[in-house]
Amino acid sequence: MPKTLSATFAEKLISWHARSGRSGLPWQGNRDPYAVWVSEIMLQQTQVTTVLERYPRFMKRFPTVQKLASAPIDDVLAEWAGLGYYSRARNLHTCAQQVMKDFGGQFPRDPHTLEKLKGVGRSTAGAIAAFAFHERAPILDANVKRILARLYAVEGVLQDKKTDDQLWQLAIDLLPKNAKDMPVYTQALMDFGATWCTARKPVCLGVEKKCPFEQSCQANLSNQVLVLPQKKTKTKSPEFISNMLLIRAGNFILLQKRPDKAIWGGLWSLPESPWTSKAAEQAVLVNTKSLLKEILPTENVNVWQPIFKKMTLSQRIKHVFTHRCLWIQVWSSEATQKTDLLDPSLKWISLNQLGRYGLPQPIKVLLQGLSPVRGDDLKN
Repeated sequence: MPKTLSATFAEKLISWHARSGRSGLPWQGNRDPYAVWVSEIMLQQTQVTTVLERYPRFMKRFPTVQKLASAPIDDVLAEWAGLGYYSRARNLHTCAQQVMKDFGGQFPRDPHTLEKLKGVGRSTAGAIAAFAFHERAPILDANVKRILARLYAVEGVLQDKKTDDQLWQLAIDLLPKNAKDMPVYTQALMDFGATWCTARKPVCLGVEKKCPFEQSCQANLSNQVLVLPQKKTKTKSPEFISNMLLIRAGNFILLQKRPDKAIWGGLWSLPESPWTSKAAEQAVLVNTKSLLKEILPTENVNVWQPIFKKMTLSQRIKHVFTHRCLWIQVWSSEATQKTDLLDPSLKWISLNQLGRYGLPQPIKVLLQGLSPVRGDDLKN
């Protein structure tokens, strides 16, 4: 480890932040551990521009850990809809209840105790401890890993434990000596990685700005800035296909609550068939009865079929996840009446009430295009 860099890193980074760091973000400067926690979870795997819009709204809806803990999970998921990675929302809800039950509604200040909370990893625990309690706790998110791997020419693959351990030790060694500096130092790390030491266009490869570490950064000195950090070679994402039913009865849509541990866990979506590999896709003759039996196996098909108009393939939607791609075939039909439902995960939901339910983004967009029927006499 270059000793000169290690001795001056925190001071230089804080000085850089005073000149070039981000300011005015709604979660900055807030020492409320609840507010810090929500922002840190929301910023995981979500673009800052999106969080800038959604964070204030979420905090208005759930201003305290008590409010979040006591809210129905469907309300939390509805407010989270569109942010993706819905396990974060479920973990937020569970964690809020954990804080209320085990800690009397007060977040613990010790990072090791924070790390035991649902959905709070080591880096998030460090951020909460640093921002809210001025604890000398390190963070190591993707941005910080990139900064440290470049500064110290850490050549191992990020996913390897040996590399991860090495980066954590660096993160600990570089902490400022004074605990009072922890909030600005931690924010500076996040900002430097997000705006200057970026993955594809770091400022050291341009001519407009001068990086404060360009004379000591080992990756810069060895022309490896875009080589480090190393990552595992990505394989092509698998593609799947699924049939979904868009069944409408007047102003009501048939939706199904997804299992908590599934993709889009806990959200309300269109009833769907099991996902199958798109590579093995075959042209299959689809009729109303076969679709109903495949997608609604618990329901009485003989009762359902007579009240349906013919099923039509109305849309084909491609939705890209982080590690897979789903082709959705939407089969639409209108029913003359709402039927009784045997499966408790199924529910007839009014178009006017859709905003109260958490919906996957592609399904939300699809249903937004539906217009209510005037004079509809089907009652909830």
